[in-house]
Amino acid sequence: METIVIVGGGAGGLELATRLGDSLGANGRAHVVLVDRTPVHFWKPLLHTVASGKLDPQVHQLEYSAQAANHHFQFICGEVQGVDRGTRTVEIGPYRIDGGDGTDDDGEVLPRRSVRYDKLVLACGAITNFFNIPGAAEHSLTLDSVHDAEFFRKRFLASCMKASLRRAENHAAAVDIVIVGGGATGVELAAELCHTVRALAQYKIHSLDPARDVRIRIIERGERLLPQLNPRLSRRAARYLRALGIEVCTSTTVARVDADAVHDATGRRYASDMTVWAAGVEAPELCLSLRLPVNRLKQIAVSPSLQTVGDQDVFALGDCSSYVCPVNGTALPPRAQVAHQQAVFLAEVLSKRQEGPLPAFQYRDYGSLVSLGPLAAVGVLVGGLSGREMLVGGWTARLLYGLMYQRHVMSLHGFIRMAAQTLSHWIRAKVTPPVRLH
Repeated sequence: METIVIVGGGAGGLELATRLGDSLGANGRAHVVLVDRTPVHFWKPLLHTVASGKLDPQVHQLEYSAQAANHHFQFICGEVQGVDRGTRTVEIGPYRIDGGDGTDDDGEVLPRRSVRYDKLVLACGAITNFFNIPGAAEHSLTLDSVHDAEFFRKRFLASCMKASLRRAENHAAAVDIVIVGGGATGVELAAELCHTVRALAQYKIHSLDPARDVRIRIIERGERLLPQLNPRLSRRAARYLRALGIEVCTSTTVARVDADAVHDATGRRYASDMTVWAAGVEAPELCLSLRLPVNRLKQIAVSPSLQTVGDQDVFALGDCSSYVCPVNGTALPPRAQVAHQQAVFLAEVLSKRQEGPLPAFQYRDYGSLVSLGPLAAVGVLVGGLSGREMLVGGWTARLLYGLMYQRHVMSLHGFIRMAAQTLSHWIRAKVTPPVRLH
């Protein structure tokens, strides 16, 4: 019986493990193993709502071990420290329980381990790319994980409370937030923070004037926000953000980041109590250690069948891979829908005994949606057959944006459990504050 090891339990990796467990693990045709450094799964596109305090991550987290037990695969918790392609072995580091303050106070729970594979699938996602900007890594916050998002939320809440105390003592007080990167993450975070500031004032957490005392800026190197969207939608999003009081700085290149400010290439200084870096991603260092061809973002080059170039028994999907469309010659963007489609493709391919070359993956772009806070969104839908684009906004886009997460939940649990979970979350939202106050 062959062993299929999947490294990374993100949107693509967990869905692939679930599908392979149901098709191969259930009847003993293969041993499916999922490896991730954390014990729980969280859908990464929702991290900005955790950072703003709108969403409690514990409500939406999924225990990998529970999913494994229900879908006939094995879960191993630990960080992959290396892969020996010669012996077909994955080296997994020790697992420690976080003491809650970033330390490992509870010590080592599981020792260093190794697992052999016949087929290896890399789905280890991406990390923040600081582009070697001086001070960016040292003085910026990121949204790579739930831990990052929770840390931002607590610091933001503390900053508002401290500024409110200074205002009560008749001192000048303001909170300056600088978000570097005008893509989906930066735009969504900025919009949600505006809602959070108003909610905190409503619950008397601070006495700041949301419009005057909390200043949010987005710095984007390109000519417009949301470059992946139609220019009309980009302009609409920029107008909406400015109406919320957010300063939008496009065609602006960051030259340096200090502890209390961001400096652009022209010498302008942007005061900052908190700087969030959302300007781009790259693959983790693990991808370099495999000694396989990678691009400038460390993403592993894959063939049309998603096999790595240089090893046909190693596959890669999602943000850690570089799949270049053979039709138009462009690389696929780091989106959840890309990882989802690649997981579906690999689940079908690996479930069958293939004779000869594997089939080619075909990506179908269904569009893109970006949240502009709890009441609005913008996006573009692409027709499946015609390929025509339809621009959407307002409540229609907001509804469709919410359905993206429901589709992810349904791919892991099925329709009935997805519907029950959606109802539970709706009821919970009606009886809890609009933001987390602690």
